[in-house]
Amino acid sequence: MKKLFFLLFWAIATSTFAQGLKMPSPSPAQSIKQDFSLSSVEVKYSRPVIKGRKIFGDVVPFGKLWRTGANSPTSITVGEDVKIAGQTLKAGTYQLMTIPSQFSWEIIFNKGTNGVFNYKPEEDVLKVKLAVTTLTQSVESFSIQFANVISNKLDLVLSWEKVSVSIPIETDIDSKIATSIEKAMAADTRPYFESASFYFETGRDLKKALEWVGKAAESNPSAYWVLHLQAKIQAKLGDKVGAKASAEKSIALAKEGKNDDYVTLNMKLIQSL
Repeated sequence: MKKLFFLLFWAIATSTFAQGLKMPSPSPAQSIKQDFSLSSVEVKYSRPVIKGRKIFGDVVPFGKLWRTGANSPTSITVGEDVKIAGQTLKAGTYQLMTIPSQFSWEIIFNKGTNGVFNYKPEEDVLKVKLAVTTLTQSVESFSIQFANVISNKLDLVLSWEKVSVSIPIETDIDSKIATSIEKAMAADTRPYFESASFYFETGRDLKKALEWVGKAAESNPSAYWVLHLQAKIQAKLGDKVGAKASAEKSIALAKEGKNDDYVTLNMKLIQSL
């Protein structure tokens, strides 16, 4: 009876200990999120480690579907419609799968949730083939990172061992913002500075941009950053006298605001006229 009691106690204690035991994962999970365009891109994946093994062509066979990580399926969420290597991908969450080969990888965006072991080709929404880049140094832990991020473009870079593949992601932000500006300008509170800045940066109607930045300056006369933008627009329109005058006003206000950065920016602008 005592022996039975001891065995029962040991079983319960062992089970409780095991349930409370936390060990580091051999392929730790990672979530990365990048603000992009008017929303974001987020990737969730697990990071297997080389540990002295040969990876591509062995652990990850060539020509076979790979979960692109370890453990749970790798997922990617895009907050708005984007283009992947020129092909449209609608906003949403997808499984990111790949079929590696020696010189290129097939990248698959799949709307399923079952991973590679219950893969359904009919759930593929986009497939592209991208070239492999050979790295000079080995990447020990499988890595997915964002690179070359600008307002309307970024690269999603997959790297492991001495192999890297970049997935180009792009969105048509200009037309979206232009439409938003048109709507905003029809409202009572108008974003003159933001709209003028967008028109200037994207090479749109500079005369309209100058009109808007002028109204922004009228509503906030002490805003040296607004006058600096006005000077830049005037300079691009060829109005050197006006640009110099606006830059000098911006310098005076920036000194009052103790912002040396804008003092320097305006001085460089004046020197370039």
